[in-house]
Amino acid sequence: MLQMANYEFIWKQHILLGKSIRQISRETGYSRQVIRKALKSSEIPVYQLSKPKPKPVIDSVKPIILEWLHQDEQAPPKQRHTAKRIYQRLVDEHGFTGGESTVRRYVRELRVSPPKAFVPLDFPPGRFAQFDWGEVTVHLQGKQV
Repeated sequence: MLQMANYEFIWKQHILLGKSIRQISRETGYSRQVIRKALKSSEIPVYQLSKPKPKPVIDSVKPIILEWLHQDEQAPPKQRHTAKRIYQRLVDEHGFTGGESTVRRYVRELRVSPPKAFVPLDFPPGRFAQFDWGEVTVHLQGKQV
């Protein structure tokens, strides 16, 4: 797989120096198909997993963590589990052998941030005005205010 520096080198050779694809292929050792692909793409290629990696350590305790977090939804905010406390309970009560960072990462995935809310300010023209720390001169009923 080509690195981003290689893509940049191929682009410069072809566009700035005007070298042909065949010449770049001879000089770099990459096939002409690879060079054509590099010239077509404008983004850095990113590797994507075809299937998620197995997580045998955390998979065994996922239902327990989910249950605790579900119970926390009804509890007052001060009494809810932190990721550290979940880890401590897993070690004490269930003999968990994984690391604290594994539990923290899983809890972070589960806790979804609330959607950003906003109130649209859509008023009919001339009805309302909103400003922050400014001065304005307005003609109101024939008088300058």
